[in-house]
Amino acid sequence: MQIQDLPYPDPGVPDARSGPRFLWWLFRNQLGGQLKSLAWGLLHFASVAALPFCVGVAVQAVVDRSGTGLALAGGLLALACVGNAVGDTFLHRTAITNWITAAARVQQLLARKAAHLGSALTRRVAAGEVVAVSTGDVEKIGWFVEALSRFTAALVTIVLVCAGLLVYQPALGVVVAVGLPALALAVLPLLPRATRRADTQREKAGRATELASDTVAGLRVLRGIGGEDLFLDRYRSASQEVRHAAVRSARMWSLISAIQVLLPGLLLIAVVWYGVGLAREGRITVGELVTVYSSVMVLTYPLRHFEEIAMAYSFSRPSAKRAAGVLSLQRPTDTAGSRAADVPSGDLYDPQTGLLVPAGRLTAVVCGDPDAAGLLAERLGGHPSQEGTSVLLGGVPLDELPLDSARTAVLVQDKDPVLLSGTLRDLLDVPASGAVRPEAALAAAQCDDVLAALVQGSVDAADPMDARITERGRSLSGGQRQRLALARSLITDPEALVLDEPTSAVDSHTEARIAQGVRELRAGRTTVVFTSSPLLLDRADRVVFLHEGEAVAVGAHRELVRTEPRYRAVVTRETDDEAALNGSVAVNDVLQELEEIEEKA
Repeated sequence: MQIQDLPYPDPGVPDARSGPRFLWWLFRNQLGGQLKSLAWGLLHFASVAALPFCVGVAVQAVVDRSGTGLALAGGLLALACVGNAVGDTFLHRTAITNWITAAARVQQLLARKAAHLGSALTRRVAAGEVVAVSTGDVEKIGWFVEALSRFTAALVTIVLVCAGLLVYQPALGVVVAVGLPALALAVLPLLPRATRRADTQREKAGRATELASDTVAGLRVLRGIGGEDLFLDRYRSASQEVRHAAVRSARMWSLISAIQVLLPGLLLIAVVWYGVGLAREGRITVGELVTVYSSVMVLTYPLRHFEEIAMAYSFSRPSAKRAAGVLSLQRPTDTAGSRAADVPSGDLYDPQTGLLVPAGRLTAVVCGDPDAAGLLAERLGGHPSQEGTSVLLGGVPLDELPLDSARTAVLVQDKDPVLLSGTLRDLLDVPASGAVRPEAALAAAQCDDVLAALVQGSVDAADPMDARITERGRSLSGGQRQRLALARSLITDPEALVLDEPTSAVDSHTEARIAQGVRELRAGRTTVVFTSSPLLLDRADRVVFLHEGEAVAVGAHRELVRTEPRYRAVVTRETDDEAALNGSVAVNDVLQELEEIEEKA
């Protein structure tokens, strides 16, 4: 796998049972790249380790006044330098490739899981946690996957050099063979504490990110009530906690780094002190002493990879655990598509509430509880985030269809739809039947003033379709964002379209025109609108009133206003006392208001 081949056609099915299992799964899926990195790493480290031997041969040749030995040492030194340069270059190349491909695979998996779960993801995992996993955690996971092959090459090199020193000079080789493992294992007692401090830093950073995300999302409201200073103080306090946690974590890792510098220095002192004594006794030559000394000094380089792999694993293990936690999330109603991937048609029916939506009709649903309405809207789309009886489309349980088929059959627009940044053309480039043109959808959603505002706010966009939309449409008003989202939903032209409060942020006159435009554009198609707006209700073919989770009344809006007090109370937002006092007066007021708005619209 090369970087230019990204993204993966299929990132695979991860082993998300635990963090270490997920890391091992990533390693196995990049085995080819890991073997390449291992091979180049062995060449690099072996060339570095060969330099002391070349220097020792050269020193001994000078002592012996041997020109042949000096020439041999020069040739070996040149060969080692070439191997070092080539090995280091391609080791870096393959290591970075492994890092980027591992991170890209994790990001693809997270994006696929987010698309699969939809709004259920943020109900089960905080938004700040999702952001932290898809950014910082991805880098740490890629770091460990990349560092593992380099560490393996360093470990093999150290073992071979120690074995070679035992053969080359047994007296000093024993000191090195005993000392190097002690150096590598000396920092192990400090790793648990360093890991805990790193986890604490990560948790505080996640909370700060979540707080910042919430503050930015609600900045307009906060400014309206004068609460931005309060939230900024909270974020300032949270960021200071992150800073203190980062300092505490850095202190521990700096202590580990200091030990990794101190102990090899002590080993060098021991080798020199013992080697000088052996040289005075004539048991070793000067060249052998220089070779062993240089080998120990050079081995501190691959030995540093022990610290790196410990640090990489300490940081990546909790990151992999969090990523695996997100990737292991499943909808409770997922059945892996026990039915064929066909798109059914017909009436939409919810056995749990008794809601029946006839095919090809515009049905409005009135529910006094907004939360219950949102859950029902999600259930109508199939594969909801909570367990329950499956909704039927044409008698086919949507929960038993593959998720893609269920979403093709029924499209649900949430109460708070998200607009992605990019041009308007990109926003409206969604999977669709092709029967509804963007111009028709924008007209039905009454987006004329939105298009004008986009052109006015863009410097080089004469065509509204080329105008750019900022992140989450923050440059637009709530009503403008709502209408663009409605136009996007209308373009898809699904078999059944479910809209949850699609006009809650627009004025009454625009709402009346939107109701008429949706009715005309969706003629002959199944449409469900969750609303309590009389303007939308009056345009519906039929209205279903839900009370305490059951469909208790069905009829035309004006009929229900006259005959169903509970329905009238929800639509007119009157209290029980007001209903008892006003009676038919409230009915006449509602009907008169509808007639006035119809005349102006």
